[in-house]
Amino acid sequence: MASEDTPVAPERRAVTVRRAPRYVPFLILGGLLGVVVAAVIAYGLPGDEGYDANSVFGFFLTFCAAGGAILGAVVALVLDRLSVRRAEHAVVESVPDSVPDTDDGDRA
Repeated sequence: MASEDTPVAPERRAVTVRRAPRYVPFLILGGLLGVVVAAVIAYGLPGDEGYDANSVFGFFLTFCAAGGAILGAVVALVLDRLSVRRAEHAVVESVPDSVPDTDDGDRA
């Protein structure tokens, strides 16, 4: 049996380190660009007199925002795939705590 005074050999592991994009900002940005495209279509182009511009905006908003979010997701997936190619390999080893944890209950 090993006592507490005997040093333990550090454990080494090989890990892969890469930068991956966050998907939510790409989805939000794509959706916002879809809103802008819908506004340009509804208010910037001449339309039929039978339809109100706000109704046209609401109609195109659903399709353009969804399409923009899908395009944002595709861009994030492409960037994620590119980050796999730039991944770096590293070797890490565990380091024992210099001070053992105490459970004083002083934390709020």
